[in-house]
Amino acid sequence: MRTLLAASIVALSLLPCAAWAQMRPMSDTELSTVSGQGLFAVSNSSYSGFDFTRISLDADVTLNANLANMRLGEYTYAPRNGSGADLDIGALQFGRTDASAAQRLVQITNPYFEFVYKNTAAGSGSQREIVGMRLGFDGISGDIGMKIATLSGAMRIDAGAAGIIDSMNDAGGGKRWDGTCAGCTPLANVGGVTAGDANGPSRDFWIAILKQPVTFQAAAGMPALTEAQAGIWLNWRDKLTALNLTGTVPVNNAAGH
Repeated sequence: MRTLLAASIVALSLLPCAAWAQMRPMSDTELSTVSGQGLFAVSNSSYSGFDFTRISLDADVTLNANLANMRLGEYTYAPRNGSGADLDIGALQFGRTDASAAQRLVQITNPYFEFVYKNTAAGSGSQREIVGMRLGFDGISGDIGMKIATLSGAMRIDAGAAGIIDSMNDAGGGKRWDGTCAGCTPLANVGGVTAGDANGPSRDFWIAILKQPVTFQAAAGMPALTEAQAGIWLNWRDKLTALNLTGTVPVNNAAGH
């Protein structure tokens, strides 16, 4: 995203200074031959007792970047399990440099912010209260290296012969999960995932920040979403395949953040 904005600024700075346009009226016939699309799209919806406002970047983005040592939703009291944070991610790498050129980049479609509201009583009337928001992508394809110590969320990874790794099989319902469960491969064994397959991208990645539990509406053709819990909540279940079960994060020499 930062690269996209920087490239736009550079492109604008290279335009000839003398270039300018004079506005003039256009006929209906001329207008009928013109089409255009805004960079941002805003939409409103209601679902399960909540109102939503989504601001989408109507664009495709390619990304190669490393994120490290992210702790979100940290708690001072002793955790039920895990490290005491909703998300404790030691590494999150978009793309890799130890494989083919095509695997160096991750493809992201239509990033968006979505704000959540509810109506509350206030005296004789009512008012809207913001409950939280989420950041997500309509689609994501590529190799993502990761090391996750604690996860609050609904995550499902196909580990092949080792079975399915699913946070919702944990007794805590995915809240501050330490990556272990009876009869399943530990999440710590997964050094990365491939998002998407021959049928298309992974379509349900988002991270929410919420004051109370919220059920978001699933995209068309997708299964109903698990209710997101208060705090930080990550959802990612569609078309995820484990890259390895050695816990080794693929090499990525990108300097981006």
